[in-house]
Amino acid sequence: MQEILRIAVQKSGRLYEGSMKLLKECGIEISNGNNQLRVTAANFPVEVFFLRDDDIPEYVQDAVADIGFVGENVVTESNKQTDSIEKLGFGKCRLSIAVPKNGNMQTVSDLEGKKIATSYPFILSNFLEERNITASIHEISGSVEIAPKIGLADAICDLVSSGSTLFTNELKEIETILSSEAVLISNKELSVNKKIILESLLFRIRSVKKARNNKYVLLNAPNDKLDTICSLLPGMKSPTILPLAESGWSSVHSVISESDFWNVIEKLKAAGAQGILIIPIEKMIV
Repeated sequence: MQEILRIAVQKSGRLYEGSMKLLKECGIEISNGNNQLRVTAANFPVEVFFLRDDDIPEYVQDAVADIGFVGENVVTESNKQTDSIEKLGFGKCRLSIAVPKNGNMQTVSDLEGKKIATSYPFILSNFLEERNITASIHEISGSVEIAPKIGLADAICDLVSSGSTLFTNELKEIETILSSEAVLISNKELSVNKKIILESLLFRIRSVKKARNNKYVLLNAPNDKLDTICSLLPGMKSPTILPLAESGWSSVHSVISESDFWNVIEKLKAAGAQGILIIPIEKMIV
């Protein structure tokens, strides 16, 4: 009987959709129409457990689940014995200290002797210790941003995505403690067969991530400008060049990194490229 890799996924919340989308993009069919908490994939040897995100590191540590998709903030705060295998590229946020906009506190040194409300006491206490700051940590769950308004704390330490919640509650960030995104964590003692399944899953995940971070570009170029244009398009190895029906012109195909996209496109246009088409990549195997 083939072993099955057990994956822990957040059952609801900000990482649920990204996790399920990633599994789908990896070609893994998961049907959870009846809101089941345990589902076996139809076409890949994995079983998915839908759990509270705070519980995932402990379940992976204790081998209830073999791997898990969870935020780095949760992994760090839980301080469980797991291996972080791969950043997944979604669920990006930051854990920051914020204070009232109109108050006197401007830097972290101003937190000395103050009360800080947070759902992340472990991370915050380590940060304060590193900075030699003595402050009182008030642990609460949910609605942390309201703490200064109701007199519960002088400052907060909480997750920030867009910053709109802080703005609404008249707070401002003064320090980022941790940058976070969804990661894949693993139990430290997987069997050989489960490691093989995990490697197959990682191959798919990395192919999807590579595709997300790149764009396929097609353009027409005058032959006398090919060297200049090709120098701007390193691609996976080198650009593909095909002759056009019109004499003196060629079609150039390549791949551009998302981070370099606009800068490269502007340079291509300036170098004489025409008819530039940009196409998203679904999967990218390198």
